[in-house]
Amino acid sequence: MKQEKHVSDSKTEQVYILHPQHMNTYGRLFGGILMQWIDEIAAIVAKRHAQCEVTTAAIDNLNFKAGASINDMVVLIAHLTYVGTSSMEVRVDTYTEDLSGERHSINRAYLIFVAIDKDGHPVKVPGLIIETESEKAEWEGGKKRYELRKQRRREGY
Repeated sequence: MKQEKHVSDSKTEQVYILHPQHMNTYGRLFGGILMQWIDEIAAIVAKRHAQCEVTTAAIDNLNFKAGASINDMVVLIAHLTYVGTSSMEVRVDTYTEDLSGERHSINRAYLIFVAIDKDGHPVKVPGLIIETESEKAEWEGGKKRYELRKQRRREGY
C-alpha cells in the first residue's frame, strides 16, 4: 500500500496569459478552453497523489462566476479534497490576477479521478493526511459529495 500523503504534496498552481486564440466571439475566455485547463491541472494533482495513471470519472461541479479578457493573467490552483479507495476528488479554483497581484475568483470546479493500472483497472490510492481546519471542512464536503454521487448513480442520474 502506498503511504499516506499530505494535501500539500500534490497541490498545483498554473498561470496563463490570455491570447486571442483563448477568446470566444464575445471577447471573453472561451469556457471550453478553461474546462480543458481545469481538467489538465486536476489530472496532475491526481497523478501526483496516486503515483500512477488516472482517468477523469466526473466533473461534479463547475461554476462560472465571472469572465476573463484578453491579456488577463489567469491562475488555476488545484488540490485534493477527498480520497476513496481508488477515486480522488480535486478542487480547482480559477482567478484572474491583476498587475498588483490581487486575485478575483472566476471559477470553481470539483472533478473526480480514478487511479488506474496499465490495463485500465482501478487501483488503490494513498490515504490523505488532513491537518488544517480548512482541509477538514473540504474532507467533510467531499464525503457529502461522494455520497450524493453514489445516490445519483443508484437513481440512474
